[in-house]
Amino acid sequence: MNATAGNADTEASAEATDAEDTEASAKTSPGVPAEGREEREELPRGGGRRPLAVRARPYLAPLVLYGVTKLVGLAVFAGLLESAGDFHGKPPRFGGGAHWWDVLATWDGWWYLQVAEYGYHPRLERLASGGLFTVQQNSVAYFPLFPEMIRLTSGITGLGLYGSAILVSVLASFVAAAGIFAVIRLLAGARAGTIAAGLWAVAPGAGVEWAVYSESLYVALAAWTCYCVMTRRWKTAGLLALLAGLNRPTSAALIGAVGLAALMTLLRRESRREHGVPGPLLAMVIAPLGLIAYVAWVGWATGEPMAYFTLQREGWAHYFDFGSYTFDVLANQAVGHHDYLFAFATSDLLSVQLVLALPFLVVLMLRRRPPLVLAAYTLATVVAVLGTQQMFGNTMRYLLPAFPLLLAPAAAMNRLKWPSLAVFFSTAALASGWYAHYVIFELGIP
Repeated sequence: MNATAGNADTEASAEATDAEDTEASAKTSPGVPAEGREEREELPRGGGRRPLAVRARPYLAPLVLYGVTKLVGLAVFAGLLESAGDFHGKPPRFGGGAHWWDVLATWDGWWYLQVAEYGYHPRLERLASGGLFTVQQNSVAYFPLFPEMIRLTSGITGLGLYGSAILVSVLASFVAAAGIFAVIRLLAGARAGTIAAGLWAVAPGAGVEWAVYSESLYVALAAWTCYCVMTRRWKTAGLLALLAGLNRPTSAALIGAVGLAALMTLLRRESRREHGVPGPLLAMVIAPLGLIAYVAWVGWATGEPMAYFTLQREGWAHYFDFGSYTFDVLANQAVGHHDYLFAFATSDLLSVQLVLALPFLVVLMLRRRPPLVLAAYTLATVVAVLGTQQMFGNTMRYLLPAFPLLLAPAAAMNRLKWPSLAVFFSTAALASGWYAHYVIFELGIP
């Protein structure tokens, strides 16, 4: 009886402590929902920061879940490639190679390796064909951060460019998974954050996370940028957004979200008094510098100020068309036709299903009232993807950076017991080897 009473007192004391921690956290992280919110910097009683090992401990579970899930999907992908054997008959640049792992460095991966090895040769070479493409494709369409990291890693480790590229992508993917965990943990708790990291591993299009593609590096920068804004580390957020601008043109969504969040902070008197003016103002100024600098350099190097956009439109047929192409694809898919540009039956059908799920995912995310930076970043990313003419089958890949869409599913799945979650992730990991890897690399063009 006394033991029972003692346990009850202990549980009550623990609950009171948790309530106090939540209240303290609410004061240190304004604008972050109370549920699952954690303190920006928890200090030990003796003062000073906690040891790195202690601070890193919460990230172990999400990183293990992410890594194991990715390994299973990659193994299934390798098995499917070897079973079909189709990649043996394709050119090394266009989805083929001598070994299954060579496929991971094809298509865009080939371009990144070219930049890492030879650098850029800026030019706009007009074609006389008069067809869909009127400008010769050129490596300057690919932003420099990822290939520069490949070159740097190769110089440090002694690995070849391919091995260095895979190493950069894999390491960046774990940093991205950690960032996703950190963001979702602030909003819905550590367990939901772990689930979100696992969901990102099996998301449609996730096959490029461990390939010679820049998505993992970009999501790593985007997730930690959002985290820094949410925890009011403005200078760091601005620097990370600057780096993101050197990695992908789609960083415009992230840069805009950082700028909007900083502006709203400056416009609120209470926020200005609490967080000051220099931090948000500096983030607004430095966040777009990377993107602007690279696009300006391409214009200067080619002698045409708008060369980057010309190259994208006339060399790759990628440009913002306010959703006309997306609507065309959806209309064709609805009646079983493929009378549209860049048609790939299987990958397009999967992307249609994802597009149809987007309104539901967006509404569920907004119902949880996420911080402005997350809402703005996600909505801008979705609008950019759906409003641009590009290979529709790659919509799955283009939406990988919209990780805040995982908030509501992760929070809902947080109610499940671990055995149920284990069954889900085991099944999803196996299936992802097909829908997230094989479909993109072998049944479409990633």
